[in-house]
Amino acid sequence: MNNTLIIFGGTGDLTHRKLLPALYNLLYENHLPEDFAIVSIGRRPYDNNIYHNEIYNSLQKHTRHPFKEETWNKLKNHLYYYELDFTKDEGFCDLNDYLNKIDTKHNTNGKRIYYLAVAPEYFPIIVRNLHKSCMKTEVKPNLVIEKPFGKDLASAKALNKMIVSAFGEKNIYRIDHYLGKEMLQNIMVIRFANAMFEPIWNSNYIEQVQISSYEDIGIGTRGNYYETAGAIRDMVQSHLLQILSLIAMEKPENLNPETIRNEKVKVLKALRKMTPKDVYKNVVRGQYESYRKEVNVDSNSNIETYLALKAYVDNQRWRGVPFYIRTGKMLPKKTTEVIIQFKDLKNSLYPDIQLSPNYLVIKVQPHERIFVRFNAKRPGNKFIINPINMDFCQNCEIGTISPEAYERLLSDVMKDDATLFARWDEVEYSWKFIDQIVSAWKDVKPIFPNYEDKTWGPKAADYLLAKDNHHWINLDLEDEYENI
Repeated sequence: MNNTLIIFGGTGDLTHRKLLPALYNLLYENHLPEDFAIVSIGRRPYDNNIYHNEIYNSLQKHTRHPFKEETWNKLKNHLYYYELDFTKDEGFCDLNDYLNKIDTKHNTNGKRIYYLAVAPEYFPIIVRNLHKSCMKTEVKPNLVIEKPFGKDLASAKALNKMIVSAFGEKNIYRIDHYLGKEMLQNIMVIRFANAMFEPIWNSNYIEQVQISSYEDIGIGTRGNYYETAGAIRDMVQSHLLQILSLIAMEKPENLNPETIRNEKVKVLKALRKMTPKDVYKNVVRGQYESYRKEVNVDSNSNIETYLALKAYVDNQRWRGVPFYIRTGKMLPKKTTEVIIQFKDLKNSLYPDIQLSPNYLVIKVQPHERIFVRFNAKRPGNKFIINPINMDFCQNCEIGTISPEAYERLLSDVMKDDATLFARWDEVEYSWKFIDQIVSAWKDVKPIFPNYEDKTWGPKAADYLLAKDNHHWINLDLEDEYENI
């Protein structure tokens, strides 16, 4: 596990808010080895003291554990800043000489992790220079690459060809921070460690699956990025299709990372293809009213900030079960959740009583919880059947703070565990599904904006489900915890 972690983009927002706080938390819990080093690379003319002061201030704001000088001093002794203009070819051989000294000082045996916490346009030049002969090490380094991984299938293929030729597929970690979230890691346990769920996890018993991820804020200062990505590339292609694959995958033979990822790929390959006519019927896009007034946004922008779609997984387990996906900005609440609705009972003993459907709900954020809704008799002399919840929330109580996603993911990279990272064929089949939608949009100009700020998106999203006699399910238990 001894590694030197080299972060390109060491002065950036991701490093300050997520990566170094995650490393602090790991060190706080004694989950980092004695021999490790962190080298943050940036273009600013800093020295170690200036950089340490910046990180010191950031950690006090962003760590989930209490800030302790003792832990900070340990981290500081392993943290270095290296000034390099990584947008140019010069300087990488000098960087390698510096890293060799760090390897020797911290006994990391030449094991390196390169983390590209930079804008996507810098990926090619950094990878090309890391592949220089002067950067070669005896131990093959790992490469961690942030999304977006391309902007379509063609660009993703070009990027993948380049990084695989430099590092090899086995050493590439395409990071999706959603997969590091506690409740997403729990999906496999819920399914495969409980006899009450796996036998009914199929089209015989499940009516529909809804996967939702929405936010109560706009795009903020991310206008430049969002104008090229939109909701479909920002959320659906990576995060939400990954969640779908975890929900729909077959039971893997074992917990080997490749075995698990093989099953996820089978789901993505089985997604029903969409013609332009299908896209028109099964995909709804929207834009919130104030979007065109955001910073770095075109005043006539046709980029979607909301997306709802209906997908099918065409295999024996899921044939005919609709998977509804929705995501959006500037909605009333921030929530990521999976809702599984089970089919109504046939030949019920209570034909004169309208029974509520049974649900399994997996809430990913902001509260991490699982609850099952089922029917039971209300106490009293009258015979009344009401839905009740069997609820488990692991971070609702005061003082309970789950690990941040980046903690698990960084720890896994250091252990060479790729289970929670996307393999190339997962990315490939995700883009194939997304590209058919984007292609169908090219000839149809949307009527934007089409939903008011802080509302639940365009009305067409409700009609998308109403056509199937379904509706967006709102089983929100968050209100009781709002004041905690």
